[in-house]
This record gives sequence, structure tokens and C-alpha cells, in this order.
Amino acid sequence: MSEFDVNKQKVLIVEDNVHFRTLVRTILQALGIDKTEEARDGSEAIEVLKTFDADLAIIDWKMDGVDGVECVRRIRAGEDSPNKFLPVLMVTGFTEETLVNEARNAGVNDFLSKPISAKSLLSRIVSVLKNDNPFISTGDYFGPDRRHRDGPFQGADRRGEQTNQVSPS
Repeated sequence: MSEFDVNKQKVLIVEDNVHFRTLVRTILQALGIDKTEEARDGSEAIEVLKTFDADLAIIDWKMDGVDGVECVRRIRAGEDSPNKFLPVLMVTGFTEETLVNEARNAGVNDFLSKPISAKSLLSRIVSVLKNDNPFISTGDYFGPDRRHRDGPFQGADRRGEQTNQVSPS
């Protein structure tokens, strides 16, 4: 992990709880990440992203206003999305499999369960930013490839639609 320079990263924190938002910002600063912006919900996050060229968004799931999953959907597929390839780390206390699948289907890159620690946050940030999974597009999904296997996929393709790999222009 020491080879990856997190100090140069610009991070958007999307969280409606001011105390947790402050905690995340404080941890990021302790890790050497001082280029941060904050938003209280998904709608505000989209507006912030229009003027802040973030390298990563750390997004809470359950928020007043536009929640985290809808925010990710807007980042990935919204006409007003400033960067549909933005890496997204969802931080949540809701880790039931159906909820994780819903968020993954919206296009999150990874998850971190609350409560968090500086070590767990740094580890997940590095993992998300170093991940080289391609982005794919189908008729109803745009986001990072959700398959987490090394090597080529073997067997019948369970995807119902043709997928296309997409890369930033």
C-alpha cells in the first residue's frame, strides 16, 4: 500500500450526518488527503462534482434527500453527470445481501461497513483506486464490471444482454 500515493487524491464525502462527515474528513486528513469537498445528499453531490474534479466519492447509503444508491445511479447514468467513471466507495451500516446487490447494481465500486477505522478506510480507498476492473455497459447497467474473478470467465454467460466494455474518453 505504501507505493500508492493517497495524498494527491481529491475526495468527495457525501453524508447527511455532520458528525460522521466530520469523522471521515478528519480520518482523510490524518491519512494525508486534504483535498476534500462535502455534500449532504446525492443531489448536492452532483452539484459539487460539477466544480470539483474528484478522484473518489465516499457516499453514505441512507440519507435524507437523495440517498446514496440514487446518487450513484445519477453519477453513472444521469445526463448531468460530470464523471460517470468516478470511483465510488459506499459506506453504510446496511449490509444485508439484497441491499448490497441493489447498490452494486447501481454501480458502486466497493463497500465499507460502519463503524469504520482509519485502517479500513485507507485499505478500501487504495483497493478502489487501484482496481482495474473495466466499466461495462448493457441496456440497463453502466458501471464497473461486477465480476470479481481473476482470468477469463468460463461457462454460460448469465447476463441477459450484450455487454460492451467502455473506457473514459
